[in-house]
Amino acid sequence: MVSKSLRNMFSEVSPTYERVNHAMTLGLDIRWRRMTAKEAAAGSGNRWIDVCSGTGDLAACLSHLAGEHTTILAADFCMDMLGKATLRPEADQIAFVLADANSTPFPDATFDLVTTSFATRNLNVSRDKLTQCFREFNRILRAGGRFVSVETSQPSSKLVRKLFHLYVKLTVIPLGYAISGTRDGYSYLSNTIRRFYDAAELADILREAGFASVSYRHLMLGAAAIHKAVK
Repeated sequence: MVSKSLRNMFSEVSPTYERVNHAMTLGLDIRWRRMTAKEAAAGSGNRWIDVCSGTGDLAACLSHLAGEHTTILAADFCMDMLGKATLRPEADQIAFVLADANSTPFPDATFDLVTTSFATRNLNVSRDKLTQCFREFNRILRAGGRFVSVETSQPSSKLVRKLFHLYVKLTVIPLGYAISGTRDGYSYLSNTIRRFYDAAELADILREAGFASVSYRHLMLGAAAIHKAVK
């Protein structure tokens, strides 16, 4: 189960969460979510769920690519985040569910597609806990179902990694505070970005969780990555 403090932190930043993300990435997060949605929507099946959906950015992107008979769910553990998501123009095409990603309320083999965007690192309490969470995603997927995720990563070049970490350290907290008026939430997010796995390590964790055909592509010299995996 997620901690109450983490839920409270996301509640606090929910009013300005999207604006801060766009500012921190110079708008690249919008492009990366669209790329992720396009890759996710390219597969078969019409039961999709965006887990840790937050304010619904990726779910909204998916809704523009979904077929007529596709069902899209957006699940998150924070009511305030989901409240922002329900205000989107695409909200009438999405069903919203209050749910903990570590223990979802869905039966085995419910979905054809599970997605996440810039949320996996918040599930990374430890490597074992993240593996268990990926096993939960695997459980709710049908055979042949797909997991597609976009997340910050670690550049392989030591120099680029140092510059990336310096950029995160110098921008995330000041920008977050300037826009939202809160410092603690963005201090947490700054730390999770710099501590998270590189793309190859995250792929290994997905395999440990039971996924097959795991692949990934780097974005912006490895500062982020899109992962794809199959049940």
